[in-house]
Amino acid sequence: MKQIYFPEGTKLQDAENLNAMQSVEQLHFAARRGQILEAVAVSCTAEHDLVLELPCGRAVIPRTECARGIAEGTTRDIAILSRVGRPVSFEVIDPFSTPILLSRRHAQDRVIEWAMQELTAGDIIHAKVTHLEPFGTFVDIGCGVPSFIGIEHLSVSRIFHPSERFSVGQAIHAAVLGIDTEKERILLTHRELLGTWAENAAFFHPCETVSGVVRSIESYGIFVELTPNLSGLAEYRPDLQNGDRVSVYIKSIVPARMKIKLNIIDRLSDQPPFSPPLHYFITEGRLTEWVYSPPECTTRHIATAFVPS
Repeated sequence: MKQIYFPEGTKLQDAENLNAMQSVEQLHFAARRGQILEAVAVSCTAEHDLVLELPCGRAVIPRTECARGIAEGTTRDIAILSRVGRPVSFEVIDPFSTPILLSRRHAQDRVIEWAMQELTAGDIIHAKVTHLEPFGTFVDIGCGVPSFIGIEHLSVSRIFHPSERFSVGQAIHAAVLGIDTEKERILLTHRELLGTWAENAAFFHPCETVSGVVRSIESYGIFVELTPNLSGLAEYRPDLQNGDRVSVYIKSIVPARMKIKLNIIDRLSDQPPFSPPLHYFITEGRLTEWVYSPPECTTRHIATAFVPS
């Protein structure tokens, strides 16, 4: 599967995109080819039409053309207001009108049609984080078409809020978890791209001291995240809280039990809030099955089966 539509902002500075808007004639040529272009929305009118200043003149995206679902009432107008100052994708409807007439909805319709026909479970795609909720992350998978990653699918290491893993505007990779053709929705997952237990554990060795982030405090111990897909367990300490940065001594790494035993050396109170950076082990292709647990582990089995729709 080759991804042909990308999150808004991806093509904003591309020469092909910029050249297509230099004159009305070039814009007309882009319209005839069905080219999807990008520009920044500079304002939103009282009628909720988006206004863009193209190199060849002022353009407008009428309210009902700003997003799928606006005309039907299934998409709220905040989806329009929130685009001001940000890139928007569009097709050119009439390059000779004053102002120039554009449609973002047409571009989104093409993305949905492509996704419903071409995407299947396990496909890896590019996405961009658009906003964060306590229950998960919304992303743009192309031309502003939204998709969703539940918080449980962000990483193996548990977090309390997606802001501990992502920031708005961040470009990420994701895998298709499922497709609802009836509702035209694409569900995504992320944790499978961040490596298995063994792949992450290979970065560490017993007797090393490394830094980590406190992710869960239990009566029997404290879970410290070493990477987004790897945590270890240290003895309980009353002076720590979730999100604290700590230095830890690695006592042992036990693949058969999928365990890493740690000693907390110090609370890094002088360090700013921090999340271990994302390291992708897989960035393209299609997954059929992903097994997190090492083969020798008999205590837990963590895996994802990608079943085509």
